[in-house]
Amino acid sequence: MENMFSNESRQFKFDVLVALCRAAIKGEVNEDEIQAYAHNLVSLSSPRMRCCVYKEREVLRQRVRLAMGKDACEGSEHEPTQIVQVIDAACDGCTIKKIRVTDNCRKCMAKSCMAACRFGAMHMGTYHSEIDYSKCKECGACARACPYNAIVVTERPCYAHCPVQAIGWDENGLCQIDEKKCINCGQCENACPFGAIEDKSEVLPVMNDIREGKKVYAIVAPSIQGQFENASLAQVMKSVEMIGFAECVEVAAGADLVAQTEYKELKEHKEAGVPLTTSCCPAFVNMLKIHFPQQYEKNKSTTLSPMLALAKKLKHDDPNCVVTFVGPCIAKKSEVMGSDLCDYAVTYEELAAMFIAKGISPADVEVGPLEKYASNYGRNFAYSGGVAAAVTQAAKEAGDTETYKAVIANGGFECKKQLLLMKVGRFQGDILEGMNCEGGCIAGPACITDAMTVKGRMAKENIQTDKKSIEQSVELYNLKDFDIEIKKDAE
Repeated sequence: MENMFSNESRQFKFDVLVALCRAAIKGEVNEDEIQAYAHNLVSLSSPRMRCCVYKEREVLRQRVRLAMGKDACEGSEHEPTQIVQVIDAACDGCTIKKIRVTDNCRKCMAKSCMAACRFGAMHMGTYHSEIDYSKCKECGACARACPYNAIVVTERPCYAHCPVQAIGWDENGLCQIDEKKCINCGQCENACPFGAIEDKSEVLPVMNDIREGKKVYAIVAPSIQGQFENASLAQVMKSVEMIGFAECVEVAAGADLVAQTEYKELKEHKEAGVPLTTSCCPAFVNMLKIHFPQQYEKNKSTTLSPMLALAKKLKHDDPNCVVTFVGPCIAKKSEVMGSDLCDYAVTYEELAAMFIAKGISPADVEVGPLEKYASNYGRNFAYSGGVAAAVTQAAKEAGDTETYKAVIANGGFECKKQLLLMKVGRFQGDILEGMNCEGGCIAGPACITDAMTVKGRMAKENIQTDKKSIEQSVELYNLKDFDIEIKKDAE
């Protein structure tokens, strides 16, 4: 499991996490030792991915800082909740210029590119047309006009994948994140082929709390099924407890309660003629809050997310416990920072690093069937469309024959589109399910297995479970009538 990624930048990140976890198991972590380990990953004789060994070591140094929960660059000023950050030493591989002339240019007599440019940026050079970048406005008119498709428009992957246009560049062409716009979704991180954008980790304080003997619960997202090779959910949950967690609990149980509560809220919203937006995806909620504040106040569900709903129940039953969410989501880290119900959020990458550090192979762990488990409706919160389906099921179980029209916003750009329609009064539905990752949480930026494989494994495992209703799940986990509504004065 140690060589998990074909993406070498992601593998380097993972290697650092494993070293950090191994050090945390032994005792107090010495940053110098972890830096030395990262230094040894890149020797003078190792293959070059960047221009020189010294640059690679600087990139790894910044990775270590992020892995330890620090900002990538010393002296940088970030909002405390800004999880996604740029490793500036790694951000110089992309083309700096958006518009470029290729060798396909035939230096034709039509000179369509020159005619199309309204800024005088195009001229004929010795061998092909050339661009004066001091005049170029990157409008793309030249590229559209060229009959040979000799001029290309290349968006940087980080910019192209950001649904809220939070990506920009400084005077040196290095990526910058506008923290006032950023929703910490991690799409830019996932898209960057150079590993120049990463997220801060909370794995160190989690490991420290476990080592110190605190009662630390792990609550695992539904999409954990199928992440670890052929390990069943029962094997994965037992493996999590073997790390040192007091107990591992399915967040799907919280999702069942959320489905019931959001159904009641949906019924009220429909009677009032006001569409409802779901609370499940933190990146979607961040988009609402930052970019659509009116819809955040008017349309957002006041139900806690499944993570916070379950964490609240655990804290209610044991006020001194520590709750750690485990999932595929980077934005969950910012959600945790904004709440006192859940203490930490770690990703599947970080969980895998813990497994390796402890010598645990989930597929080899001996277990029996789960004695206590959530409904498949709660588990299906992992898929795009699963939240709306669960809310609809909750309505059926309540005996409600009303028809509720759900609109599924699959991916950040579709979320933005539907929220814009809602803003101008043209939204065509009663409830908007927003998932920032295309496909849902099974395609989260910190997943370690591809989405389709996970979906297939989940479906195969869940078909073997009984047809438990949402109501039965809520009763099983003693969540009946437990209040998970966000009070307005508490926001």
